[in-house]
Amino acid sequence: MKKEPDLESALSRNRRWMVNNQIKNIILRCPGQVASIDFLQKKFKSLDLQGKALNWLKKYPCCFEVYREKDDYFCQLTKQMKFLVEDEESVKDLQEPDSAKYSDMFRVVNYTGRRSSMEIELMSWNPDFAVSTIEIVAEKEGREPCFSCSLPATWVKSWERFREFNSTPYVSPYAELRGLMEGSIEMDKRSVALVHELLSLTLWKKVSIAKLGHFRREFCLPEKLNVLLLKHPGIFYVSNRYQIYTVLLREGYNGSELIEKDPLVVVKEKFGELMQEGLHEYNRRHYLMNLEKKKKGMISVRPERRKRSGDETSDQDDQGGDMGGIFDAEERKRFYKVLFDDNAK
Repeated sequence: MKKEPDLESALSRNRRWMVNNQIKNIILRCPGQVASIDFLQKKFKSLDLQGKALNWLKKYPCCFEVYREKDDYFCQLTKQMKFLVEDEESVKDLQEPDSAKYSDMFRVVNYTGRRSSMEIELMSWNPDFAVSTIEIVAEKEGREPCFSCSLPATWVKSWERFREFNSTPYVSPYAELRGLMEGSIEMDKRSVALVHELLSLTLWKKVSIAKLGHFRREFCLPEKLNVLLLKHPGIFYVSNRYQIYTVLLREGYNGSELIEKDPLVVVKEKFGELMQEGLHEYNRRHYLMNLEKKKKGMISVRPERRKRSGDETSDQDDQGGDMGGIFDAEERKRFYKVLFDDNAK
């Protein structure tokens, strides 16, 4: 799939945020919400970060306050970060009635006794809840439910394929599978509708294809899920940025910005802005220090490294660290295991 700069930007925006969000959560769980740098250094391994924790934290002075006590360094959240944490918790508290407490409908079961085999069981079915986002929008606009296409008009062949696909009746992702044959257009439309609905329910309207594949058996998705997604470029955008395949719902974005932002997303974006503010402050301070040393003849200036087209390492430098092992498949599994413990909705 041809790369689109705006959507690539949307996919990469949260990269540093996810790591620093985990560091934030680690500090919050520490006694007095203060963590020693030695302790955080050990946690860096589970986050697949290389280098010294102290150097990383100092790059975000608006988020993390580092101080020395006797011979040891410690870290706590800044006042600005604590305010954002309070805002985030307030939003979660307000949203909790909408996302939990349906004990009459769901229960957690474990029939095997293994911790890894815990499942969610549906206790009762309410047809009023079995309405997809596409159907809700269609009802508001007084039309039949159908998919929308977000492609440039110049993509003539893709538009032709989309119109042909969209000409047949919409199949709800909540419809029963009885009567749908594997490989049929109806089954194809049901699979596309299901992925569309799942993405619509996420905060960022995106998910890694690996995570989506975990539900392939339960949702009866095709074995070659990536092929299905690539067949519908007008609905989904697929990227392998940072060697992690991700699918994004096109209609959820205008350029690189989400069209509808959940209140929790608004708080998380403020966190990202605070990080960026601190990084600019750090870079500016070091620039002035090096400039002063240059004037005094204390250092020699190295030639600036030119950024090559598609050079991802410069992205890592700008972010203040090296993501290292997450490009390895096994390392990436451990990375996501830690990364998404606190980010699920």
